[in-house]
Amino acid sequence: MKNIVILRLGHRPQRDKRITTHVGLTARAFGAEGMLLASDDPKLSNNLLDVAQRWGGDFYVKNNVSWKSEIKKWKDEGGKVCHLSMYGVNLPDAVPEIKECEKLMIVVGAEKVPFEIYEMADWNVAVGNQPHSEVAALAVTLDRIAEVDPLGAEFHGGELTVVPMECGKQVIDHRQTEQGSE
Repeated sequence: MKNIVILRLGHRPQRDKRITTHVGLTARAFGAEGMLLASDDPKLSNNLLDVAQRWGGDFYVKNNVSWKSEIKKWKDEGGKVCHLSMYGVNLPDAVPEIKECEKLMIVVGAEKVPFEIYEMADWNVAVGNQPHSEVAALAVTLDRIAEVDPLGAEFHGGELTVVPMECGKQVIDHRQTEQGSE
């Protein structure tokens, strides 16, 4: 798997900003290269881009997209679409086929998903057949389809780095290191 992007549907800025932010943070942390937001929320987009700048890695956010146009364009360019739902084939059954995909769009809904999404998707995947968080569904999916363990990923170019330790917290602020060497 080389190219993964998340398409977030149904974002309502006053109600869903925290969950949509967490979808974006999870996407970035688990290896997606970007998120397409099918709603207009430039503040949320800027917040996610700020995280990528501070913590490293290449992650983009495209705000206020037409979900239908993005899916069509993605498929025209040879990509596949995986819609996460509680209705569909069970994730473990779909993983082998999804892992073969070089270019994958994962659709994560919020409110009622238009039926057209189910028809346009190459896979409608159930991450468990019970109601639960779309953030959890995305994390489990990205973990299961990863070529390498996403929890061991290193993010380069950021201003901040957490130092793993058994007890306590340590963060290296590279901005201070750069200022000290001038």
